[in-house]
Amino acid sequence: MNETKSKPSIGSNIALLRRQKGFTQTQLAELLFVSNKTVSKWERGGGYPEITQLATLARVLGTTVDRLIMGERYGIAIAGNVLTDIVKVIEAYPQKGMLSNILSLSTAVGGCVPNTGIDLTKIDRGLSISALGRIGNDDGGKYILAQMQQSGIDVSHIVTSKNAPTGFSDVMSVASTGERTFFHHRGANAEFSPTDINLSLLNCKMLHIGYILLLDCFDQADSEYGTVMARFLKNVQDVGILTSIDMVSDSDGHFAEKVIPALKYTDNAFMNEIEGGEVTGICARDADGRLVIEQVHRIMQSILSMGVRQRVILHAPEAGFCLEADGTFTVIPSIKLEKGFIKGSVGAGDAFCAGCLYGIYNDFDAKRMLEFASGAACCNLSAEDSVSGMRDKEYIKKFISEHERLEIGKDGRI
Repeated sequence: MNETKSKPSIGSNIALLRRQKGFTQTQLAELLFVSNKTVSKWERGGGYPEITQLATLARVLGTTVDRLIMGERYGIAIAGNVLTDIVKVIEAYPQKGMLSNILSLSTAVGGCVPNTGIDLTKIDRGLSISALGRIGNDDGGKYILAQMQQSGIDVSHIVTSKNAPTGFSDVMSVASTGERTFFHHRGANAEFSPTDINLSLLNCKMLHIGYILLLDCFDQADSEYGTVMARFLKNVQDVGILTSIDMVSDSDGHFAEKVIPALKYTDNAFMNEIEGGEVTGICARDADGRLVIEQVHRIMQSILSMGVRQRVILHAPEAGFCLEADGTFTVIPSIKLEKGFIKGSVGAGDAFCAGCLYGIYNDFDAKRMLEFASGAACCNLSAEDSVSGMRDKEYIKKFISEHERLEIGKDGRI
């Protein structure tokens, strides 16, 4: 686990960044139009740059003012969709023109930002989480802000739209299976763009953004990078922040066009087996609907070859998978759950993603990461909404140790 460390002084930060750039004290002094004795004094802690010098100093050293002052990056920023979910538990999903009874009705947060962010703060209260996105000036937006603030999330980067309402989804969740269907209104999410994010004000170690295919401004074409999302991710990497992406199982047929350009500038790519199949054109299942591990491996190899830097992580109801840049492929079957345990699956993918992000942040190996993420996903399945089922890291570890997992067949199917 990462331990809390005392933050280095601005002088030691200047010295470290100067050496990383390959500058001598004299060379840095010349670029700043000060004496080398001044730079030496800063680095020894005998004095500090004037506030008017900080922006130039940060630019020369290839960093931000925030990092120059604060030192090593820490925490995770979650960017993208911010929604309210109106969860309707139904008897069965009806055929066209037919009726199905609604058994219960509730309102909860939804979307990548509140789902993943709140899950992470529940897993570890000591983890610094910041939210990036857009809401409307309405009750839905106020509700989401309150829920995130109560969880300890920094919401200072959330932008309020002057025109659009807060986005929302009507979530139809089948009582017997937890299977869900979404009817989605983008709202203010359609306005969210890179101009809403000031990278110089972020001191996070990782930035996770979702969902590709539901962020209109980010999904737009870019003549140089393919998509605006790809350009944005490149800019994030350039300031020293690790990037990760998530997407949705959208039916508009634009997976390759919207997703592939972003992969080149992604450190960690998350998706389910359906989305992976849409990106690559490879089906993860056989004619009987069973998950074929060899096919999943092929999907992930193809995605990794598109430029993902660190790892591709794929999740399905039956298992979680990780393919690392060095070719290491890890499969962890899902946990066996007793009948009646599953109350809903809204946000299950975000919960799995939160578990993986926590593992990556804390340097878990792939096996430990996937096991932890599967436990986090199970916590989510115990509640009808997207976040109330999540528990802390100690509970998740205990839950994992007390439950068996599905078995992989000799034919490599689950």
